[in-house]
Amino acid sequence: MVTDLIRFGISMEKDLLGRLDHEIVKRGYPNRSEAIRDLIRNQLVELDWSQDDEEVAGTITIIYNHHVRGLSDLLLELQHDHHDMIISVMHVHLEHDHCLEVMVIKGKASEAKELSGRLIGVKGVKHGKLTITSTGKRLN
Repeated sequence: MVTDLIRFGISMEKDLLGRLDHEIVKRGYPNRSEAIRDLIRNQLVELDWSQDDEEVAGTITIIYNHHVRGLSDLLLELQHDHHDMIISVMHVHLEHDHCLEVMVIKGKASEAKELSGRLIGVKGVKHGKLTITSTGKRLN
C-alpha cells in the first residue's frame, strides 16, 4: 500500500528533543518520524476510547485464586453474558492456587470499560487491568 507522506516541521525545546532522541534510541525506533507517528497513534487510540460509541479493541487481564468458592463460575457467567464482545480467552495456571485470564475484547468503548470494571471488581479477583488498543480501522 502506497501512502502519501507529507513533510512538516516541528519546533521544540532542546531538552525535550534530547529526551525524545534518548527514547528513540532506547526503544529502537529507526528515526524520529516513526517515533512521532507512534506517539500520534497512541493519542488517537486514547481519544477513541474516550468516545463511548467508538468501536475499540483491547484486553482484560485478571488474576484470581480459583479455590475461592463460586468465583470461577461467576467469571464464566460474566464472560458468557458478554460473548458478543469477548473474542477469545486464554486461561493460564500460574501455580496451584492462582490463575491468569486474558480476554481479548472488541466493542463499544463504554461497554468495554463497563465489562472490565465488572470483571475486575468481582470479589476474589486479586488484580485486573484493562489494556486499550484500536481496531486499526482508523490508523495508518
